[in-house]
Amino acid sequence: MPETPPSTTRPRVLVTGATGYIGGRLAPLLHARGYRVRAMARRQQALSGRFTAGIETCAGDVLDRESLTAALRDVDTAYYLVHSMGADSFEANDRRGALNFGAAARAAGVGRIVYVGGLGRADEALSPHLRSRHEVGRLLGQAGVPVLELRASIVIGSGSLSFEMIRSLTERLPVMITPRWVHVQAQPIAIDDLLDYLEEAVRIPADRCRIYEVGGADRVSYADIMVEYARQRGLPLRMLPVPVLTPYLSSLWLGLVTPLYARVGRKLIESIIHPTVVDDPAALAAYAVRPVGMAEAVRRALAREDREFAQTRWSDALSSAGEPRAWGGVRFGMRLVDSRRVRVPVPPRAAFRPIAAIGGATGWYCCNALWRLRAALDLLAGGVGFRRGRPHPLELHVGDAVDFWRVEAIEPGRRLRLAAEMKVPGRAWLEFAVESDGDGSWIRQTAVFDPLGWLGRAYWYALYPVHQVVFAGMLRRIARAAQLPAGTS
Repeated sequence: MPETPPSTTRPRVLVTGATGYIGGRLAPLLHARGYRVRAMARRQQALSGRFTAGIETCAGDVLDRESLTAALRDVDTAYYLVHSMGADSFEANDRRGALNFGAAARAAGVGRIVYVGGLGRADEALSPHLRSRHEVGRLLGQAGVPVLELRASIVIGSGSLSFEMIRSLTERLPVMITPRWVHVQAQPIAIDDLLDYLEEAVRIPADRCRIYEVGGADRVSYADIMVEYARQRGLPLRMLPVPVLTPYLSSLWLGLVTPLYARVGRKLIESIIHPTVVDDPAALAAYAVRPVGMAEAVRRALAREDREFAQTRWSDALSSAGEPRAWGGVRFGMRLVDSRRVRVPVPPRAAFRPIAAIGGATGWYCCNALWRLRAALDLLAGGVGFRRGRPHPLELHVGDAVDFWRVEAIEPGRRLRLAAEMKVPGRAWLEFAVESDGDGSWIRQTAVFDPLGWLGRAYWYALYPVHQVVFAGMLRRIARAAQLPAGTS
């Protein structure tokens, strides 16, 4: 575990791109390790509620040099984690942003700039995306501030663009057309290892600020990562190589089968066709970080996502995300979510009473015949069905069985989360949350499904119309039961 800097010498660091994938994870890590952190985004409101109270937030746009003055004031180390990949004029924007930031950092007396670039040999005809990443590293230091550049390949972690592309393809396609670029060599790095490199970069002596190539322990291809991801998720995967599939055609294909925008996918693929491996191992000598291999990086990514999901209060997550309406429900990562809420004119304890009694002899409040049919089908498939009931008609504890569900989390009077133990092509949860609202309460009911491959997604969408009827009716009747006197039904 890296040492925490003494309180009297704690450096102040600025994390730009704090709403992004790397910046959003780096800021809390630096704060937890004792640094004074200032997080910057183009709109300060976008950072509201994202970090703990100890992290300062500010507005700043690298394309507007004047907006950087306050953000860089009294900063020792500035992390430059901004990239305009989605814009048509991204090269010009990247160039302008780097020059603005370098000059503003020099004027503010910043000690060093730490930048995450992309691996790729400079003597090759690089894609516009990688060429721009290399150019940004050079331009940041043009004003004279020392620049420490970490050049990385694929970052393995939930939310990383490259990893999400791999995951989307593998989850959706049991048989996959694989163009030649899928077999190009890369050296993926786990997000935890990249964050450790970034944190340690603060302590590297100034005369050793240079380009460091960082990567994981393995040299693999995108195909290798897909195979490993499929293995860990228990997904079928067959690859059919094709000799020709241009980046443009590949991006159109990606746009059809993944949630990525085809325009961004094309820029990503244009970079993938070049090997992104570590040629200079100097980082292993300069840093204490010892990166893990690709399989372990994938395992950590999946485990972290499960851990963060288990700790999420869905009522909070959905409230902050709004309630977009779309066929199939709202998406959180790869999970599919159906959520709805209703207000009742009773206090939270009364609103929670019918939720605490759900299942067993009480039933599921709506369409009980359909629930019994689902239980019978579950028995035929080798599942538990409704044989278990529940141990107590009114009380629940973590680990209790409730028909073919099990209590995963409970806060009496506030929240109940059930994990499905029925036979389904994936994993499912059902959560109820109650929040006080003046003289009444809000009851939110959320069904979450983590589909296993294309079969799981087909299952969710096939049953979606039925779920609309069942879940809407269940919530209405729970709301009605909450308003009845205790002991009545």
